Amino acid sequence: MGLLKRIQEKNNIINRKKVVGELINDLTGFGPINSLLLDEDVSEIMVNGPNQVYCERKGKLLLTEVQFRDNEHVLNVIEKIVTPLGRRIDKKSPMIDAWLPDGSRVNAIIPPLALNGPTITIRKFSKDSYQIKDLIKFGTITEEMAIFLDACVKARLNMFVSGGTGSGKTTTLNVLSNFIPEDERIVTIEDTAEIQLGQDHVVSLESRPANIEGKGAISIRDLVKNSLRMRPDRVIIGEVRGIEALDMLQAMNTGHNGSLASGHSNSPRDMIARLETMVLLAGVGKPVRVIREQIASALDVIIQQSRLKDGSRKITNIAEIQGMDGEMVVLKDIFVFKQEGINSEGKIIGRLVPTGVRPKFHERLELSGTYIPASVYG
Repeated sequence: MGLLKRIQEKNNIINRKKVVGELINDLTGFGPINSLLLDEDVSEIMVNGPNQVYCERKGKLLLTEVQFRDNEHVLNVIEKIVTPLGRRIDKKSPMIDAWLPDGSRVNAIIPPLALNGPTITIRKFSKDSYQIKDLIKFGTITEEMAIFLDACVKARLNMFVSGGTGSGKTTTLNVLSNFIPEDERIVTIEDTAEIQLGQDHVVSLESRPANIEGKGAISIRDLVKNSLRMRPDRVIIGEVRGIEALDMLQAMNTGHNGSLASGHSNSPRDMIARLETMVLLAGVGKPVRVIREQIASALDVIIQQSRLKDGSRKITNIAEIQGMDGEMVVLKDIFVFKQEGINSEGKIIGRLVPTGVRPKFHERLELSGTYIPASVYG
């Protein structure tokens, strides 16, 4: 009996600690997901209703033991996130983009749109911004690619980072931005501020959704237009996904060299097609050939970022836009990822290799003061 009593007392202590911990998380943190937010190995958190919480840990999606009491509990956490930002989520506005105090990006969607219950997706904000040496260590790029990209930024080439959701586009954009010299004025434009720059002369702009009356929205396109009146040396657009593509291309074609941007696509060729579609959506009435010529004239390099099946993130293509050949935009790969197999642990085996193609803008790189060894191009 004495042993049974001690076990019961121990269980009571554990249960009390658990209840106290949950109360503290509810009062001072963000409820049951607070422990995941504090875990540095977790990069994303996905709440699919009260009874199912996934996280991404070191590139792998894992089901956690974290649960909420009910839908109302999840809604309370969402309210705690959006209320300090002066935003609201309800049946009239059932979707929202927001951010946590540390900069982590949050998307929430609630019933009746979310059938599983209130759903939260959090892309965690890295406390220490990654440097080029980190990407080399992770195997995202090679030293040769790093030398090449450094030269491209310093030579003021217009560069576009493309890839799927969660492929690491923003991280790569951040790293590229760190190559920009300290004496240049940088204007960043984003839906949700994620770009972390170490330079002093940075102006960060963020779009604004419409209010409850459907008024007051400031779009990425509005910010792109306004940024050109701010005397920028560089314009960095966090993500191009709509008609702002037209204004970006026009800016790149009218003297704003060295611009950086990112967008969703499956390949460099697909990114060209998507940009073409975005410009057509702007309703400018231009022939397709003219739009392609504008794209070919504006962009110099497309960097394709991919999240592979094993969870690793790699730059799988660096392609040069060489101009037009008839009706088509000409793309030439300078670096590619070649997969060689999969090991016993499910990890993809492969190499990032140069193709042997020397880009047409090689002289511009050397004129910028960066020496590119011939070995970089293989």
